[in-house]
Amino acid sequence: MRPVFLIGYMGCGKTTLGEVLARQMGVRFIDLDEFIEARQGMSIVEIFDEMGENCFRELEAEALREVAAMTDVIVGCGGGTPCHGGNMEIMNKAGITVWLTTSPERITARLLLPEQKSKRPKVLHLPDEEVLPLVKAELLARAPIYGQAQLEFDSTDIETAEETEVTAHHLATALTR
Repeated sequence: MRPVFLIGYMGCGKTTLGEVLARQMGVRFIDLDEFIEARQGMSIVEIFDEMGENCFRELEAEALREVAAMTDVIVGCGGGTPCHGGNMEIMNKAGITVWLTTSPERITARLLLPEQKSKRPKVLHLPDEEVLPLVKAELLARAPIYGQAQLEFDSTDIETAEETEVTAHHLATALTR
């Protein structure tokens, strides 16, 4: 099976849904940010703080090319991955791209969970009331890029384990048509 790339804004459910989808489909799940962290021996926040975003984007593109050459994988990409360095084209050529969508309000609620906010460089230092305007603005700006995905899929219903199982099953069905 060619790689499946889950794209979309941070907090849309790429990792949550991707892990369950991979298990259901009997393939490996790779969270691209975790893949980069393991290679660098530091967190994404540390990479941003110590090396800067440009360096992170170079590391991300290198990691993406590596996983794009794999088979039988579901890849959860960072929210900005498709927006830099021809990455969207790389993913579309190598496999199947799926844009996970949900409302800005749902995304914001997920991002404001303490365990989520602490690992997101873009929102880590923002006051809570500034997160929704950021999400709306960036979703609007990124929509033309995300819209190049081969499949658009609603990832709203992944708040419970049961909902995630059902949603992953629907996505697996869409991918195997």
